[in-house]
Amino acid sequence: MNYFEKDLTSLHDDLVAKKISVTDLVKATFDNIAATDPDLNAFLTLNKDAALKKAAEMDEKGVDADNVLAGIPLAIKDNIVTKGLTTTAASKMLENFVPIYDATVVSTLNKKGMINVGKTNLDEFAMGGSTENSAFKTTKNAWDYTRVPGGSSGGSAAAVASGEVIAAFGSDTGGSIRQPSAFNGIVGMKPTYGRISRWGLIAFASSLDEIGPMTRTVKDNAILLSAVAGHDDHDLTTSTKEVPDFAAELNDQASVKGMKIGLPKEYLGEGVDQDVKDAILAAADKYRELGATVDEVSLPHNKYGVAAYYIIASSEASSNLQRFDGIRYGHRSDNVKNLEDVYVNSRTEGFGDEVKRRIMLGTFSLSAGFYDAYFKKAAQVRTLIINDFQAVLKDHDFIMGPVTPTPAFKIGEEISNPMTMYMNDVLTIPVNLAGLPGMSIPAGFAKGMPVGMQLIGRPFDEATLYKAGYVFEQATDFHKQTPKQGGNN
Repeated sequence: MNYFEKDLTSLHDDLVAKKISVTDLVKATFDNIAATDPDLNAFLTLNKDAALKKAAEMDEKGVDADNVLAGIPLAIKDNIVTKGLTTTAASKMLENFVPIYDATVVSTLNKKGMINVGKTNLDEFAMGGSTENSAFKTTKNAWDYTRVPGGSSGGSAAAVASGEVIAAFGSDTGGSIRQPSAFNGIVGMKPTYGRISRWGLIAFASSLDEIGPMTRTVKDNAILLSAVAGHDDHDLTTSTKEVPDFAAELNDQASVKGMKIGLPKEYLGEGVDQDVKDAILAAADKYRELGATVDEVSLPHNKYGVAAYYIIASSEASSNLQRFDGIRYGHRSDNVKNLEDVYVNSRTEGFGDEVKRRIMLGTFSLSAGFYDAYFKKAAQVRTLIINDFQAVLKDHDFIMGPVTPTPAFKIGEEISNPMTMYMNDVLTIPVNLAGLPGMSIPAGFAKGMPVGMQLIGRPFDEATLYKAGYVFEQATDFHKQTPKQGGNN
């Protein structure tokens, strides 16, 4: 069965009506992966035996008609731990690591009957914007196999865009859900910091990391966020705010009439591809046509976001990755003569170049004599960026703009220049620094490749972003356009 055109609700209705069994659906998913993934490289590990066993059990007892997620196959980014299933973070350091527990997000999805079919590729420890930093393979863009899928959640984005799975989960530290979603023409949500538990997410930068859903449609995304959001006693940074049914108001009555939208002039400035600008300006016109007001606004300190982010994120990474020392778990070097060799050689062999680069930068930024000059200054800039967003969102329902300055670039084109790669996140990083919700939705094409539009909202106001995204989606057909198997180019 080709279920690529289905959404979560209609697919679940088919399962309840027994038009297809859960087992046949899961088998079809693995058939899709077998046909596509040898070239696409979206998956690192498959969960075939366990998935088919769970599917058979669900068929035997029947699919819960009131649980829209029951029996639905999905994929999980490989930095989110899964009990009994290898979790590598795409690093040689964790090449053979099999967790003894599930992340909160995974256990929640399991309880709701979703079926994990496998773990998707990423930049090592989520550090990168192209999935070229994976220690094991390079994932391709679903639209063009010569281009990157974005990162770090490139495997999840490519798996959804190509039709291997209907939904996947990723993580976002500086754009790692939104950027690959934009590059692959799908919907990706980075929720408000604290909306979803990070327990079981292998930490990169703890004040920035957030888990989120990646889907083909806005409504599917809203359903998934409602399913996994909420307070978790394991993660004291999670909010106790009530989680609404985000999909409830996404219907024919949904409207943006009367909404005020901010379009930052900095988001359409130098360095942004003209075709990307044109797509966003056309989207702004569409919102005006739908009854919203779109104003030019300013986020003057956003230009310092990349510099502040790489100091803060690298400093937190330096601290978080100390645990990978060759002693307790992970790679341990055989080339050792003393304890110091265990530490040094294990980390030298286990970590890739980008991870080492960020550990060194973070350690330097936190060192005596440099903390005030770098980390403290970056934290102060972070506050200025937060203040900029607050000033605009005080008078506007949300902010819109491009997700990335350009469409997906060629594989190998930017990996040799870290600074160029870092600047690809210039439009997404400030959202993480401010802890705000940000969503990417398809908004057009540039040079034959998808363009993503970013919607940025007030804290814990994902509902407004979903409504605005849904209305735009229903008024356009960008989300209906899909890549050919093997890429369009």
